[in-house]
Amino acid sequence: MKYGFVIPSGDARTVANLAKTAESAGWDAIFVWEPVWGIDAWISLTAATMVTEHIRLGTMITPISRMRPWKLASETATLDNLSGGRVILGVGLGAVDTGFSAFGEVTDRKTRAELLGEGLDILTGLWRGQPFSYSGKHYQVQECDFFPPPPPVQQPRIPIWMVGAWNWPKSMARVLRYDGLLPNVLDAQKQHQPLTPEAVAEMSAFVQAEKPNEPFDIVVEGETPGDKPDEAVEVIRPYAAAGATWWLETRWQAPRTTEGEQLVADRIVQGPPVSSEK
Repeated sequence: MKYGFVIPSGDARTVANLAKTAESAGWDAIFVWEPVWGIDAWISLTAATMVTEHIRLGTMITPISRMRPWKLASETATLDNLSGGRVILGVGLGAVDTGFSAFGEVTDRKTRAELLGEGLDILTGLWRGQPFSYSGKHYQVQECDFFPPPPPVQQPRIPIWMVGAWNWPKSMARVLRYDGLLPNVLDAQKQHQPLTPEAVAEMSAFVQAEKPNEPFDIVVEGETPGDKPDEAVEVIRPYAAAGATWWLETRWQAPRTTEGEQLVADRIVQGPPVSSEK
């Protein structure tokens, strides 16, 4: 299992400093969220790239429905080249209560799902290089040879982790087109349920049946006590045994204050929840 840390707030300099600390403390990746209006995720990750050497860098999450896919393709390919191939792109529909309506973004779920699907088609198509064209319901792209950027370092593409509703066939079919699952467990009434090791085991078996012997990540997030490493390991152990490949340490509720940033920094310094025997 690999271990990432989601940095919940802070400007680009803060993200860069915390990324450097996380690399030294043994974390495998850092992630930032991508707001409608706020600190720019890609500038923050660029700042982190410049002060680190091997830690991976990504978003939790990028809501492609409100973006121009060609702009995102440029940002991700540029950063993947700058970092030497360290980008992970987490994608989903996003939470509409984070400013979608205030800025006139599409809020209808069906339309956002359509935009997500077409946006990913364009994103991955542009990563492959020219000639590329696209004709969809929402987007039309003609071939363009006006100074295209170099393709991403990572091939066949930058890893894409997709939010997926377990066990809803249409959602999971979309997830399987890409490289990782950010799971949401929904019941028959589409109400969110806790993510259990048992559900992770079901997801892992499903993925193995659909994509045998292909690399694919199942990503679990939560909190562990950094000052109690043995307890932290016990939190992670059943998810790892069930087939999860990444644990993302989150502090979403940390206050967006100097004190809150210090709480996050302190947890990063304590390192990932791994056994002292590792």
